[in-house]
Amino acid sequence: MTKPTEDLIGYARVSTGNQDAQLQLDALTEAGCAEIFKDKASGKNTDREGLTAALKHMRKGDTLVVWKLDRLGRSTKDVLTIAEQLHGRGISLRILTGTLAGSYSPSGEGKFFFTMMVAFAELERDIIIERTRAGLDAAKAQGRTGGRPRALNEDQAAIVRARRAKGESPTAIAKAIGCSRATVYRVLDDQAA
Repeated sequence: MTKPTEDLIGYARVSTGNQDAQLQLDALTEAGCAEIFKDKASGKNTDREGLTAALKHMRKGDTLVVWKLDRLGRSTKDVLTIAEQLHGRGISLRILTGTLAGSYSPSGEGKFFFTMMVAFAELERDIIIERTRAGLDAAKAQGRTGGRPRALNEDQAAIVRARRAKGESPTAIAKAIGCSRATVYRVLDDQAA
């Protein structure tokens, strides 16, 4: 394990409270980060407390260390804005994993290479999204659907609609069927569509 140094500052981010940052934290600690700042926020959110604190904490000559580039931000524009702030202050960036793993200095070839790699990372993300959508469309064309299974089968949905037609409240229907009110409303909305 590398001995922590004062100039390596880690930043870890997960998008939701359901995700665990432990893998990132372990990698940042292993890399020798003396201090690690964390966020539980979407990469789309540019106002992140942990990132702001990390940037305020850092001084010229320091290195911001992230587990993977997408932990820094989701779009090329956002990542480049952060990178430009780092470069302007003489702070390097180190990425531990992924296709962009490496250290990027705030000048010369490091800055150029970083800019190009950020654009490629966003392109890679867009390609993954496109392939996922194509896969879902192909599955749908074959009669398969993705996502969560329906809470009620067609017979139960017919009972929901019939009870509602007789004037029964969605709350009463949900209790009688043994499902949530949201499920009852979803069935009724599907009928209206």
